[in-house]
Amino acid sequence: MDTHAPIPSVPGVDDRQIETSPDNPPGPNTRWLPPAVYASSPRRHPWEIPTLVVAILLSLGVYIVVIALIAFGALTDWLLLPLALPILIFIGRGAGYASIRANAVQVTPTQFPDAFAMVVEASARYGMEYVPDAFVMAGNGQINAFASGHGFRRFVVVYSDMFEVGGRARSPEALEFVIGHEVGHIAAGHTSYWRQLFSSLLMNIPILGATLSRAQEYTADNYGYYSRPDGAAPMIGLLASGKYLLSAIDFDQFADRAVHERGFFITLVNALSSHPVLTWRAAALRDRTRSGAILFRPRWFVRGTGSGNVTHVPAPLPPAQVAPGSLPNGLSETGTY
Repeated sequence: MDTHAPIPSVPGVDDRQIETSPDNPPGPNTRWLPPAVYASSPRRHPWEIPTLVVAILLSLGVYIVVIALIAFGALTDWLLLPLALPILIFIGRGAGYASIRANAVQVTPTQFPDAFAMVVEASARYGMEYVPDAFVMAGNGQINAFASGHGFRRFVVVYSDMFEVGGRARSPEALEFVIGHEVGHIAAGHTSYWRQLFSSLLMNIPILGATLSRAQEYTADNYGYYSRPDGAAPMIGLLASGKYLLSAIDFDQFADRAVHERGFFITLVNALSSHPVLTWRAAALRDRTRSGAILFRPRWFVRGTGSGNVTHVPAPLPPAQVAPGSLPNGLSETGTY
C-alpha cells in the first residue's frame, strides 16, 4: 500500500513509497517500561504556575498603585493606559477572531476532514468539554500556528505552509503533533482572557515575560507529545528546516546539539525568546523523564529506550567534527565547540 507519495526532489530526502517495518520489532518476551513522567498524561511545566503567580502579583500591584495615585489626584495619560488595558485586550481579541472568521478557511467535517478529526481527537483526549474552531490561513512562506480565543470561543489557526505537511506526501504525524500542541494551549488555559490580562504586563518585561511564555510552550509540547509522540521528531524537523527537508533531519543529532552548543550568547538568545530554542526543545521532547530546560542548557546526552524513558550515553563527538587530516588542502575546523 502506498502510504507516502513522492515529495519534490530535494537533496538528502528519500522519496519513500512504502513505509518500512521497524528494524527490531518487539518479540514475545519484550518488557514494556511504564511511561516516563512527561510521557503519560500531560503535565504543566514546573515553572509555569510560579511565573504566572509573579505576573498576577505584579499586575495587581500596578493596579493598586495606579488607583492610589488617581485617588490622590495624580492623573496622567500614562496612568490611563493600565486602566484601559482590559478594554483594549477585549477589543483586540474580538477583532482578531473576527478577522480569522472572515478571511481564513474553516476546518470542518467536509473541509479538511482529516485535520478536523485530529482536532476532535485531541479535544477528547485532553478531557475538554467542547471542540475549538480550527482554521487554515495563507502562510506566505511562514511555518507557524497559534491558538487564541474571544469570549467563550476558542480557536486554532494553522498557516498553510505548515498545514501542507499533513498531506500524504510528507508527515501527517507532524501536523497532528502541531494540532495537539495548539489544542493543548487551550486545554491548559493559556488562551483565557484573564490570563492574558494579568500576564500582559509581565510579557513586556524582557526575560521575565519570555520565561512564562517558554514554560507555556513546554506545557503545550507535553500535550502534543501525549497526542502524537511520533510526531515530535518530524515537527522539530519542520520548524528547523521547513516542509520539504523535515524527513532529512537526524533528530538525535539535532537534540545532541543542545548540549554541544554552549556559551553566554546561546543562553541569552534562549532567555529572550518566547519559545525555547529548537535544540533545547528537541532535547526536551526526546527526554520525557524531565521537564524542558528554561534558563540553562541540558547537560546530558541520552537515547530513547521506549515509553519516553532514556538512558545516558557517552558524549558523542560534535556532529560537524571530522578526523584530523581528512579535509583537503590542509584545512582545519574552527574552534566551534
